[in-house]
Amino acid sequence: MKLTLTNKIIIGFILGLVLGEFFFLYFAPEVSHDLGAKVQIVSKIFLRLIKMIVGPLVFCTLVVGIAKLGDFKAVGRIGIKTIGYFYFATILSLVTGLVVVNITQPGSLQSWPKPAAGTETGIDSSKAKTMEDFILHIFPDSFFKALAENEILQIVIFSLFFGVALGSIGEVGKRLIHVIENLAEVIFKMVNYVMEVAPYAVFAAMTTVVANKGLSILISYGYLMLCFMGGLLFFTVVILWIICLVNGIPYWKLLKELKEALLISFSTASSEASFPQTIAALEKFGCSRRIVGFVLPLGYSFNLDGSMLYMTFATGFIAQAYGVHLSLEQQITMLLTLMITSKGIAGVPRASLVIIAGTLTMFNLPAEGIALLLGVDPFLDMGRTVTSVAGNGVATCVVSKWEGEFNPPLAD
Repeated sequence: MKLTLTNKIIIGFILGLVLGEFFFLYFAPEVSHDLGAKVQIVSKIFLRLIKMIVGPLVFCTLVVGIAKLGDFKAVGRIGIKTIGYFYFATILSLVTGLVVVNITQPGSLQSWPKPAAGTETGIDSSKAKTMEDFILHIFPDSFFKALAENEILQIVIFSLFFGVALGSIGEVGKRLIHVIENLAEVIFKMVNYVMEVAPYAVFAAMTTVVANKGLSILISYGYLMLCFMGGLLFFTVVILWIICLVNGIPYWKLLKELKEALLISFSTASSEASFPQTIAALEKFGCSRRIVGFVLPLGYSFNLDGSMLYMTFATGFIAQAYGVHLSLEQQITMLLTLMITSKGIAGVPRASLVIIAGTLTMFNLPAEGIALLLGVDPFLDMGRTVTSVAGNGVATCVVSKWEGEFNPPLAD
């Protein structure tokens, strides 16, 4: 029997857990880390191959969709609906994180060792962008530089202008649209080739994480992980389901279609790693190509639901661990601040920790508190990445439905 890609990924995931734990248990920490780093090269190669494809894929998909649409009014309408939904989802995820951390009290129900002042966390809160920096960063000064550096938002902006211009020049534009459509097919074929590496990348990523930390860390952080993963599960299974139910979208069929993308995201802790798979899955599910090409790239910077939930949860947890009570007013201030500062964070591991570090400083909480989370953060990152990918899948379906461009699969 020929194994599907999903089965191969699951096998790679399990074998990675086993090999990583073997390294952790039977070798000295330095040797285990070194072995994990050597194996990790496979997952790094996979992520580089994905990044090689993502920029051209976004450009081709979005340009064709916008060019066929043909005017800025329609682009503006879809853009307003998309950003409106993103902020709605952001509020829900931030509030969910606050509610979960206040109800479960993971920082108070266990005695946590306080990291010494000046403890190195590897997280620099100065990297967090101001609103001015973020707005300027959206607009590219060179399209080729944006492609080379994989700046998805900048690629989206250029593609919007290029697509509208292309759709307005008549017959010449139509011929070029056809060429770009064919180019997109070539890129999707490349995606199929790259995905053959995915099971090996998953194996390498899991081996590295477990070799560095060991599975035993999941026991010492058991309650914290249970609280956070429970919050993610509630958001994914209940809140996203309700959003789909209200909009007439078959949510469980959507998750089934996204299963490979979710598995890849979980194993690599990178939403970028599953970007091409997510595009293909959503188009197959019935979303129009132009909506997918517009909403999904924006979602990877503006709509990371799992990371949003983590920001309020982690900040609340660190405050509890240090015995600092955050009043309702302070928590509302935190929520409103994170609504703004969190926008534009990259869909890569640890990006959210930079925002959390800045938030801790704002409330006079010690930045060293992040060290309490670093040991288990790679495992938490897997969960929040899956939630973000599922959230962007729902966002794309919702906007497609609002635009009357959603043709879901027939019921079984």
